[in-house]
Amino acid sequence: MAAILNAPFLSISTLAGGFLTGFVWLVFWLREDPHPEPRRILLLTFLAGAFAVPLSLVLEEMVYTTGVDAGLWAPGRPTLLLLVFWAVIEEVFKFGAAWWAALRKPYFDEPVDAPIYLITAALGFAALENTFMLFNVFSHEFAAGFITANLRFIGATLLHTITASIVGFSIAYSFFHPEKRIRNVLGGLALAIVLHTLFNFFILKGGGTNLLAVFSVIWLGTIVVILSFEKIKTITY
Repeated sequence: MAAILNAPFLSISTLAGGFLTGFVWLVFWLREDPHPEPRRILLLTFLAGAFAVPLSLVLEEMVYTTGVDAGLWAPGRPTLLLLVFWAVIEEVFKFGAAWWAALRKPYFDEPVDAPIYLITAALGFAALENTFMLFNVFSHEFAAGFITANLRFIGATLLHTITASIVGFSIAYSFFHPEKRIRNVLGGLALAIVLHTLFNFFILKGGGTNLLAVFSVIWLGTIVVILSFEKIKTITY
């Protein structure tokens, strides 16, 4: 934090690259809500998602070091099992942020609200995560940081959006059937964790060689999310 305060230009670059992308995507997705949610609740949800980042990082570090001590993986070499643990932590924390800030309150009053609030929390999460990532990159080279900002704008931010929307749509489909809510949440989280793990696995395994294929899947997933919003809007019972 001290390093950030001592480097104003670096601070502006990281905050712009991290939070600006989150807000841009938030504006885009909020257009899918025919009855806009209260801005203060959306802001609270976004900030709750951001606050979940340091909590997730602490828990992920604990899991990593515990696994190293137990011989489950070597230092600096994440395995598929570790990626699963990390995906579980991040997806659960994003859901928890949305639930705490909005889903347990009266503002959650129609099916489409579920994916809206989940996506809002996910974008807050992605914004602070991107800021941390970009600070490390920008501190070495501005050009590299600019490129990374664009890649995370397309890749990581959309990944968080897609996986969170899966949980949101699962909740939306159970809006009029509370008895199915827990089952749907668990099913949505399971699918989100699988997709999150696979994304990280292929990025780490193939490096730049898999970028085109992975990003193509991400964009396809984004189209599916857009179409799913149109379906959710028609749920009446």
